[in-house]
Amino acid sequence: MFGKLSLIAIVPLVLALCAGALVPLQASSNAALGRELGHPLWASLVSLLVSTAALLIALLVLRVSPPTLANAVQGPWWLWIGGLGGAFYLAMATVLPPRFGVLNFMLLVMVGQAVATMLIDHFGLLGLPARPATLLRVTGMLIILCGLVMVQIGASRPAAPTLVTISAPETLPPK
Repeated sequence: MFGKLSLIAIVPLVLALCAGALVPLQASSNAALGRELGHPLWASLVSLLVSTAALLIALLVLRVSPPTLANAVQGPWWLWIGGLGGAFYLAMATVLPPRFGVLNFMLLVMVGQAVATMLIDHFGLLGLPARPATLLRVTGMLIILCGLVMVQIGASRPAAPTLVTISAPETLPPK
């Protein structure tokens, strides 16, 4: 069966898949929360507060030592853009899915992530080693973009007729 080493290698993959599966749930639930609270930005704030509480609990349970803020303050300016990017993503994930669907939003997010990642890799930005954008990698990006276009075209067409029609049962007159 699986050895201990195999399971150790699989766990991070499963966790990454679970994290990815939660992203559309977050967008959908935050959109609904925004409707209930009266504005999408309120839902984004509540989501960030819940996230902060969850992280504080995790830090306490895991007994993580306090951060070394002095090192971070002396680091490059871009160390701090993650929070702004997270807030922007969360706000957009709350506002946009009701307008054009969770699938379309997530596909556009994935394309944006892939393009930004390719640029970060190619130029070795943010302190990472450079990994050139090869023809194969660029071709993969184009395939992803073609998939996005196909989903968009599929969403704009009327639904195909079904072979089986399910209707509500007729009510029988009382005896």
